[in-house]
Amino acid sequence: MKRIVILGGGESGVGTAILAKKKNFDVFLSDMGLIKDNYKKLLEENGIDYEEGQHTEELILNADEVMKSPGIPKKAALIQKLESKGISIISEIEFASRYTEAKIIAITGSNGKTTTTSLLFHILKQAGLNVGLGGNIGKSFAKSVAEDNYDFYVLEISSFQLDDIKKTFKPYIAILLNITPDHLDQYEYQFDLYAKSKFRITENQDENDYFIYNLDDPKTMDMIDDITIHAHRKPFTMMDASNEAYANNELFRVNDSDGDFTMIVNELGLIGKHNISNSLAAAVAAKVINISNKSLKQSLSDFKSVEHRLEPVLTIRGIDFINDSKATNVNATYFALESMEKPVVWIVGGKDKGNDYNEILPFVKEKVKAIVCLGADNSKLIDFFNPYVNTIIDTNTMIDCVNKSYELATKGDIVLLSPACASFDLFKSYEDRGDQFKDAVRKL
Repeated sequence: MKRIVILGGGESGVGTAILAKKKNFDVFLSDMGLIKDNYKKLLEENGIDYEEGQHTEELILNADEVMKSPGIPKKAALIQKLESKGISIISEIEFASRYTEAKIIAITGSNGKTTTTSLLFHILKQAGLNVGLGGNIGKSFAKSVAEDNYDFYVLEISSFQLDDIKKTFKPYIAILLNITPDHLDQYEYQFDLYAKSKFRITENQDENDYFIYNLDDPKTMDMIDDITIHAHRKPFTMMDASNEAYANNELFRVNDSDGDFTMIVNELGLIGKHNISNSLAAAVAAKVINISNKSLKQSLSDFKSVEHRLEPVLTIRGIDFINDSKATNVNATYFALESMEKPVVWIVGGKDKGNDYNEILPFVKEKVKAIVCLGADNSKLIDFFNPYVNTIIDTNTMIDCVNKSYELATKGDIVLLSPACASFDLFKSYEDRGDQFKDAVRKL
């Protein structure tokens, strides 16, 4: 019996453990932290051995294979020991894809993954296909493979998951939305290493598969000629009207062998230039799967924004409150500010991942009337933006932050939570941060 050790007792780890047990592996799960009660219950119900609060090396280093949860850094001492012993380390998506015949649509990118994944799932489901949603969003892919029987999966995939694929993870359709600096602390602060991990999404594809990518993304286009791609290339763009998949601020078009799909941009359910681009990527994939024009148009029109991503909360005294807590890097905030058409009171801050705020400076100068910092240490933000914005306020609780923002805003303004930083200095997660924001707004 092959022994598989699973490192990490969260959604992906427990999902993998359940699938491995079903496939008759000798399964052991180890988590350095504490495992949540709902996951413990699942492990116990499935008769899976586990430990928490420690990694017992003699129970781990005897594995035939190790599934590493995406949150565990490659530099961790235990990972180095496993590698020195030649033990294969894989990700959940690699393991799960061994046990499904379903066609996989995998979506990666620095920004827009969750929105595009949710939109594409909505399109396929509305068209009546038997489709599952997973990866970084919703239910673990492995748990779904163990329990469900879908014909298609739409998966949100991070670079960390792609780092640990081998030969099995082979999407029928791979979508690369964009590549901007993020998580560089895990890639030796080398942008190229991070970018190469994103391109791994197409690594195992063959000529029967499809690779959808963004012609407007500088890093993608800078590297694409150095990457071996066997799949059919399906680019999309907002710059070249002669391309098969093209949109501008008015027209949205995908041409293929079936003829034209066109709609007016204002009919799209999602707002913002970046979301036109995300919708375009989803539409190209939908046409590859032969979704009818009528069904596709309906789904693109009636899809609503993902929670914590440019999510309208309330309008109070003519002030719009928008929750973009999922903007955990500067590029995500760039897209948020770009799409704002009213004066902005901007809530920013959190755990800085080596952010360079220069790229959003033009939007800040043009659109932001006041900044409310929300973080344990806001000195870098205050120092950077001080010459450009007259009003900058320092806060370290959500209630204080929302109250101050409300005081600074007037009718016709937007209070935008788009932090450009991770949440872990003051909050459990970006979801917790967004939920607290919505709660505080409702109490105004």
